[in-house]
Amino acid sequence: MSSPSPATPLQQTLRPSSAWTAWGQWLALITMTVDHVTRYLLPDSWDVGWASSSIGRIAFPLFAGMVAWHGLFNTRNPFRYARRILIIGLIAQLPYMTMPRDGFQLNICFTLALGLCWGTWLRDLARRPGVDQDAPLQRPLLLGVSLLAWWLFSPWLEYGHYGLLLIPFYMFALQALTQRTDSFSEHLLMVAASLPVLLVAGLMNSSDMAKSFTVMTTLLILLLAAGEASRVPQISPGAIMPRKVWLAWYPAHFAVIALLLHGPW
Repeated sequence: MSSPSPATPLQQTLRPSSAWTAWGQWLALITMTVDHVTRYLLPDSWDVGWASSSIGRIAFPLFAGMVAWHGLFNTRNPFRYARRILIIGLIAQLPYMTMPRDGFQLNICFTLALGLCWGTWLRDLARRPGVDQDAPLQRPLLLGVSLLAWWLFSPWLEYGHYGLLLIPFYMFALQALTQRTDSFSEHLLMVAASLPVLLVAGLMNSSDMAKSFTVMTTLLILLLAAGEASRVPQISPGAIMPRKVWLAWYPAHFAVIALLLHGPW
């Protein structure tokens, strides 16, 4: 694969502060755990489904936003980063499969990892020099093949078609919102680049409450990219989430839920 062409001054991307992601890790794990506990462990008679449809809808767009953010701004090799996420997903898949659901499904780590790979590949494809001149049909053909793969394989993933679109659209929006430019027309293009990810976030859920929490979470991350990230204070050293906790929480919490659901008591 050819190296990406150098960016022009107006296309140079600012590297925004990532201090917010340290706070985001705690919020993502807490909201995800609330979602899964209320969905799988608590009886229907408790009538706490509202927690899954509100607090629980923060987790996935927040995870996806952090993955897209790190993939763009904080890692030299997004594919290696995706591989680490995929390993977590493989470990979590067995306890995940014991959760009550209709049919086989791959857990959210597969959605995040494949979404990051697809978004990175699309970005590299758009930046690849000489494709249109040497083979004018190559770029649309490759794009068409990737869209066919998205349509065929998304149903096997958690959040399906919309879920797999979220990170590529996040990357497109974050890239646009962090451009150095003083042009009014380019600022309008930045706003337009945010619309696809907001639309997908709204389509992922059915209830109005779930939609509102998902869209507001996505909008907050876009605002951070637009400059608000610099206002977020650094988390205190004692409150930083240990790396082992961050990596182990997803498979471990499913293992605990599976034990409580299917244990001998």
